[in-house]
Amino acid sequence: MEVRTTKARRAVQGVVVSDKNAKTIVVLVETHRKHPKYGKRVKYGKKYYAHDEENSAKVGDVVTIMETRKLSAIKRWRLVSIDRKENSIVIQTEAEPNQEEIVEVEAAVEAPAENKEDE
Repeated sequence: MEVRTTKARRAVQGVVVSDKNAKTIVVLVETHRKHPKYGKRVKYGKKYYAHDEENSAKVGDVVTIMETRKLSAIKRWRLVSIDRKENSIVIQTEAEPNQEEIVEVEAAVEAPAENKEDE
């Protein structure tokens, strides 16, 4: 009888950068290595596609993923746990300023003109 031995599966921790696919998350795992010539520590990042059965992980969450059998053409990892939830991610765009900013800018433009009339 043959006894199968399996090697220990790797588990890594990273940040979810995308959750747009159904039951799939993209996790960015950052590692540090010493540069071979200069000796400085350099940060490297690699993206892993992981299986998330309940779609519970959101963008910005810190998660732990573990190696598993081949689940699809690109997925070989599965979600083990969500270590830290990200409350919200604010994406700032400069396409449209707020109404308050517009009022402040208009007030600033009108104020010097009024001072010149008084003189």
